[in-house]
Amino acid sequence: MNKLLRILKHRWLDEADARRMLDAQALQRIEARVAASEKRHTGEIRVCVEASLPLSYLWRDATARERAVTLFGKLRVWDTEDNNGVLIYLLLAEHRIEVVADRSLDRHVSQAQWRSLLDEMSAAFKAGRFEEGLNAAIDTVDRLLLQHFPLVAGQANANELPDTPQIL
Repeated sequence: MNKLLRILKHRWLDEADARRMLDAQALQRIEARVAASEKRHTGEIRVCVEASLPLSYLWRDATARERAVTLFGKLRVWDTEDNNGVLIYLLLAEHRIEVVADRSLDRHVSQAQWRSLLDEMSAAFKAGRFEEGLNAAIDTVDRLLLQHFPLVAGQANANELPDTPQIL
């Protein structure tokens, strides 16, 4: 019965629900924040908001983490020159947040640091402040990337990935 309820919950939401939570202006501001961040370090940040999991994921009881890891690959976040891409993933149907970092950054960041980022995002989302929560996450990831992968004088970020948030 739990599987059926989960499927119904996910089928209830769609991309339009995600776009209501983050309108076009909010998406533009998030895109600008990512672009500004990437001018300071060699890392790449992708933001992905998904209203609900695909039916195939629900049928096999996949988690939001599994979906985030899959999207990390599909959105090519793993495919950056310095292996320091980060995916910030929000699954609206389950109010789940996942951050997937490529190996070069992940080896420098403790579980406590990632947990702190997730807790801050979660608090904002629970209050209905989705843009604020995503901005806080981008700022935290920016600080981590700047600490471990700063641009050197005269260097520019190659901007290997789109800065536009992905809405699914």
